[in-house]
Amino acid sequence: MLTLIVSTLLLAPHAQATATKKPRKVNTANNASATSDNPSSKNATIKKDDVHFDQWKEVSAFISKMVSRHGFVEADLVATFKQVRYVEQTRQLMRPAPPGRPKNWKAYRARFVEPYRIEAGVAFWDKYADDLARAEQQYGVPAEIIVGIIGVETIFGKQTGSFRVMDALTTLAFDYPDTPTREARMQFFQSELENMLLMARESTLDPFVFKGSYAGAIGWPQFMPGSIRKYAVDFDGDGKINLTDSPVDAIGSVAHYLAEHGWKKNLPVAFPATLLSHDKSEALSHAIGKGLAASFQLQDLKTLVSTASSDAPPDVLYGLIDLQNGTDATEYWLGTENFYAITRYNRSYFYAMSVFDLGRVIAAARGK
Repeated sequence: MLTLIVSTLLLAPHAQATATKKPRKVNTANNASATSDNPSSKNATIKKDDVHFDQWKEVSAFISKMVSRHGFVEADLVATFKQVRYVEQTRQLMRPAPPGRPKNWKAYRARFVEPYRIEAGVAFWDKYADDLARAEQQYGVPAEIIVGIIGVETIFGKQTGSFRVMDALTTLAFDYPDTPTREARMQFFQSELENMLLMARESTLDPFVFKGSYAGAIGWPQFMPGSIRKYAVDFDGDGKINLTDSPVDAIGSVAHYLAEHGWKKNLPVAFPATLLSHDKSEALSHAIGKGLAASFQLQDLKTLVSTASSDAPPDVLYGLIDLQNGTDATEYWLGTENFYAITRYNRSYFYAMSVFDLGRVIAAARGK
């Protein structure tokens, strides 16, 4: 297996992290206890520095699983979890937005399709044009999509995150905020913690040198550990996979990820659409409610929306995308299977459209 290398330098905070927030006390009514009692204990309020993950029953069970499933040495893992720090900030950043705040695509887009990111994107594309062209040739993913993702994720490596990944993943794996999806999310982060420890062992690196976002995403493309192990590639040919310090590895890994998640070569991404009638709310809701999938032929949608683009092929599948704009009119688009491939990176219409838009704007800026 290729060796994985990450930088041991303190990296810039992730774009969504708020470095100035002060750590809050941990209320064990909702959070894990610092003792071996079950995390649902309601008897104390503790400070994050008082948390000892190695004493938690759930962590002990996780360690036992790692020993039996992967041959880890129990004492080594106990020693590792003694070093893990509880990160309240990761929990707060994982909490859902307050109810009642309307979605606003224009405001969201403005955060990502903006002058600084466009200028940085032009410089990145110019510098790595050959590598982007090679990735497009090998995986079928256009340079502008790869550039769009890396630009949205980390402003081309400028904001890759400064959280210790072991701290972030452990906190979320065993004390995710109290939300309707809490149990499922804890299972997800326990799986990522498992992959983090495997990745560190495979690369013979101390797991605490890995830095990333508050959710544990790593490097220029913000891959979770499981995605690194499964989809990251040594695209610069140096015998190592290095998503923190190798933009070329990041380029190849993003393209490989999308290719493995349904990207189709030469298929367009999306086309603007016009709503034909506001009297078909039930049919419209049904079309939008299909979720993150392209399920319709253009013929199926002709009574709901139209597109003025002559480039929209009639023989491919589309999904109907609604980009809500707060109190302003909703923007509608028709997305192909490639649009939905981008949502496999981040399950959000806003995210996928911002990637698409940023890449297109950078491409246009290079052509001036």
